[in-house]
Amino acid sequence: MSVKRLFDSRGQHIANFRNGQLHAPTGENIGHYREREEIFIDMNGRYLGEIIKENRLMYNNNSGHRHTNFGVYGNYGNIGNYGNPGNYGSIGFISGYSDVDL
Repeated sequence: MSVKRLFDSRGQHIANFRNGQLHAPTGENIGHYREREEIFIDMNGRYLGEIIKENRLMYNNNSGHRHTNFGVYGNYGNIGNYGNPGNYGSIGFISGYSDVDL
């Protein structure tokens, strides 16, 4: 069970992706992955963001899923702390995307 560390545009570690679940760096379940749409939803079933540039969790300002409610998937608990990988480096401004508001 590998963990994919996700970063914001500035390179800050903001989430861990494991087994279809999105977790805060401290371990709390903060979202779920929708494989069909290739997006993450928050704990209330709303569009949260998607992975771009291999490991950046970003909000697509033009996503067709922004106003869709996918339903509540439940809380899958805490996966624990996987450590701080440090800063991954800035990618700058990406047109049409913004940092995810966690």
